Amino acid sequence: MDADRFRISLYLPAGGASEVEATLVEWHVAEGAAFAKGDPLAQVDTAKNVFDFEAPCEGTVVRLLCAAGQTVALEAPIMEIETSDPTMRDWIPPATQQAESRAVEPAAEAARPRAPSPGESLVVLGVGSYLPERVVTNAELVRELSDVSEDYVYQVTGIRERRWAAEGEKPSDMALAAAERALAHAGLSVDDIGAIVLSTTTPDVAMPSTACILQQRLGLPTVPAFDLNAACSGWLYAVAMAEGLIRAGTSRRVLTVAVDLQSRLLDPTDRSAYFIFGDAAGAAVIAAGEPGHALGQIVLGADATGLSMARRHASGYEVTDGRADVDPWIRLEGSALFRAAAENFAAVIRQALARSGWTADEPRLIVPHQANARILKAAAKRSGIAFERFYINVDRVGNTSSASIPLALVEMDAELRAGDKLLLCSVGAGLTTAATTLVW
Repeated sequence: MDADRFRISLYLPAGGASEVEATLVEWHVAEGAAFAKGDPLAQVDTAKNVFDFEAPCEGTVVRLLCAAGQTVALEAPIMEIETSDPTMRDWIPPATQQAESRAVEPAAEAARPRAPSPGESLVVLGVGSYLPERVVTNAELVRELSDVSEDYVYQVTGIRERRWAAEGEKPSDMALAAAERALAHAGLSVDDIGAIVLSTTTPDVAMPSTACILQQRLGLPTVPAFDLNAACSGWLYAVAMAEGLIRAGTSRRVLTVAVDLQSRLLDPTDRSAYFIFGDAAGAAVIAAGEPGHALGQIVLGADATGLSMARRHASGYEVTDGRADVDPWIRLEGSALFRAAAENFAAVIRQALARSGWTADEPRLIVPHQANARILKAAAKRSGIAFERFYINVDRVGNTSSASIPLALVEMDAELRAGDKLLLCSVGAGLTTAATTLVW
């Protein structure tokens, strides 16, 4: 089989919520036959309609799984095909009865989740991350810019290189890799997860959510799954949402994922944003009342006076042909954003320390969202904490937005000791702010 081709099963569509079966009147294709998208594959008779079942893509028939004249359940596949259509890798079977039948038998983990007692700490059970393979250096970015050097880029950003996604790579691909690694690090299976909360400003599509696409790719049954957008503060917002689900007794363990693919949204002529961003995904499994790394109270905020300081008016992770009057690129208001980010970092660090009853000397490390080195140095000065205690990887990965903190935790894991105190903090477009403490 060609490396680009893969096999999937096809299901009959349901005409309504009450339909559970259909009769396959006759096949229009045979095993081994090739077909194009839209070709009739079979004539189908339901309680409400007789219609031709049309091919959702091009492909070849591998097997026919039922005979002409047979009545089949809509939750059962009728044929296996081989295709090279990339959109079918994430294809969701349209049989509504399949979802309904699973809904009455929820995943074992989510069947009877127990709300933790108020004294049980929120914990991180495991972390995982993903970085694309492609390394993009400053030298590569300034190659066509006669007035900018690679050293200048490093001086103003603190970044020497970043990772950019490969052509064809999607946010859900990156999220899947990080999620699987977090589950492995926690020693858990997919069935141990009771919800997915995914932070992103660059979803695969406007709908369904990238969380639901990730749910399907993980093979996770009917548990809550949704996206949120708090920009660079997104992962800590996701952790706060996870705590709400856990405290409410909705889910026992929640998979929090942060993914941003911003390399395709950068205007090469815009020096304020072009050199800053890298692509990445990070994930963590959150629970309560289990052995793990204990989280403190989570501080969340947003200040709409900074609404225009970091913005993008189009949606998605790619620039496509659309309305001519919509600016598709990420835009940053450099000097205003610098001051606001530094001040908000310092303020949210102080709030997290106060909520946890810690002094500024207690955290071994401050783990910030990796805005850029100059902002973080200014934040350290304003907070009264030595810059040497800030964990920095922006020089190697760039600003990875909401994936920054879980990515840093993965990198730090081998060096951390049990009992180490960390303070996690972020400032994002909005301007959103978030912080918490973490005892390793």
